[in-house]
Amino acid sequence: MSTTTSDELREQVRQRYAEAARAVLRDSGRGCCGADGPSDARWGEALYDVEQRGELPDTAVLASLGCGNPTAVADLHEGETVLDLGSGGGIDVILSAKRVGATGKAFGLDMTDEMLALARHNAEDAGIHNAIFLKGLMEDVPLPDASVDVVISNCVINLSTDKAAVLTELARVLRPGGRLAISDIVAEDALTPADRATRGSHCGCIAGALSKGEYEAGLDVAGFEHVAVEFTHSVAEGMHGAIVRAQKA
Repeated sequence: MSTTTSDELREQVRQRYAEAARAVLRDSGRGCCGADGPSDARWGEALYDVEQRGELPDTAVLASLGCGNPTAVADLHEGETVLDLGSGGGIDVILSAKRVGATGKAFGLDMTDEMLALARHNAEDAGIHNAIFLKGLMEDVPLPDASVDVVISNCVINLSTDKAAVLTELARVLRPGGRLAISDIVAEDALTPADRATRGSHCGCIAGALSKGEYEAGLDVAGFEHVAVEFTHSVAEGMHGAIVRAQKA
């Protein structure tokens, strides 16, 4: 029986997000997280309020592919530096850049050229000058140690094939006392990895999800404290959209 390697899974994710960016530019819909089932209020722009959507270019809203709204819980402040993992079309970077103001910075990290191009276009359309988009992997963030105040992410960490490396990188780039405000898909602890795979694909943000206990343990090992994983809405049997919060010790 053949198995899919980590590199193959990453390439599948890259291709799917590249096509999603092209689809937005064609105005023909999306197709990433949640795409295994019908589109509904559990995914994408429906998780942002009308006021937030009004701050954004249409193509940024259409490119929202996540399972939550991390900017709503990140409690961003003027002058802070924010990193968005898997920034996609730039919706959370643009909102963050507005919150931190001209004295702050919002970095967006993505591995997909098409999404980076779309995000830069959206930031320009929104008149945002403190957004910086970087190409790279969340397992190897191209930023210096202790250079970020807040890390946000929207339904992306579940796509990594080395989540321990991601959490270690987050601890590395955050300043002491820095914090996480992550939206992700999280499984109930009773579900095995095999159970999760029966509920959706890796590219659909389901099969690769951590359980609540796995998330908590992984953040503890990486050097975080005040860890909290809060389920917000169901996306499949035993699988939930969740807000993950933690602070670097």
